[in-house]
Amino acid sequence: MQAVQDLIAEKEEKISLDDVYHEPKGGETPLEAKLAMTKFKLALEYLKQNQKESALSELDDAFRYDPDNYLIRKQRWYIRHPEKFTPTIDLTWQQQQLEIERADELADCGPDGCKIPGTD
Repeated sequence: MQAVQDLIAEKEEKISLDDVYHEPKGGETPLEAKLAMTKFKLALEYLKQNQKESALSELDDAFRYDPDNYLIRKQRWYIRHPEKFTPTIDLTWQQQQLEIERADELADCGPDGCKIPGTD
């Protein structure tokens, strides 16, 4: 909040946020990145129509293309665990969930890729 106020008061020229949703690690190709964003946007459209299962399917596909995208991961969490996002966002739970999922992802990798966390 203070950083935004400093920006408005022209005390700062630029601010950066600590909550980074996506920092590409270079593993995905430009095509995979575009496919991930297309799937993500389609999922949001399904959510607008309250089609949660279709939205989750698209988000899972998006996650396959871009597993380091935190925004995709958070949307998957939001659909599966809405109580962790309302009335307030449980950041501690998110950090714990991220650690659990990262460990599961490392453990469940094979020649056909890695298992997507939260899917069976």
